[in-house]
Amino acid sequence: MPKYANHRSNCDLGRWGGRKCRRAKRAFRRHTCQLGVVRRHIIRMRGIPGTAMSAFGMTLSRTDLTAVIAYAATLNGITNPTITSPVAPDRTLPEEAVPGRDLFYDATRGFGRCSTCHEVSGLGIPVAAPVATIPDNVQALRTLATPLVSTAVTNGESMPALVISKGTRSLIFYDLTTPPLVLVTAEPSSVKLSDGSSWRHASVIDSYKDAELESILDFLRSVK
Repeated sequence: MPKYANHRSNCDLGRWGGRKCRRAKRAFRRHTCQLGVVRRHIIRMRGIPGTAMSAFGMTLSRTDLTAVIAYAATLNGITNPTITSPVAPDRTLPEEAVPGRDLFYDATRGFGRCSTCHEVSGLGIPVAAPVATIPDNVQALRTLATPLVSTAVTNGESMPALVISKGTRSLIFYDLTTPPLVLVTAEPSSVKLSDGSSWRHASVIDSYKDAELESILDFLRSVK
């Protein structure tokens, strides 16, 4: 599994923290004694708190997460694990939708591509909720309302936040300040949340020209 082998080699070489990394690997094996546990730990994108085990969900697509899960299973004696990929089967797109698809997943844009925060047809990282309504035009896409984005203040620092989970013991949210987004886990009492934010959808898609966004809209309409 070449994709995950790269993550493993980084860890083995100590690139992610030497002794902490070895402790993370021991913790990872301890937590992954059952495949279901592996899936929960990785797909929830939280890593293992207190160790160098990164939250892979912030950097890996669903396809790559599936590869990670399969590899982790082999660490615990599961030979040739069969894991169904969550990616939808390939579908034939109208010719006019192909450029938009390529732009949506455009790796050359780094974290500025749409798939950094949106998943479509099983590809991409589902930071935001699934796209339910396609904007009518480019202007509507740029000025898309974001009512779920609030403002979080912690340790004297203010940031736009997308809350994922709020419980009595932990508050989990994405810090949207700059891409790549950071998944934050904090004690609820240490964070003050307020409705609304100065964050705007336009700020993260400004690398796209209007014509490119129109192509992306064509793609999104074709897969609905």
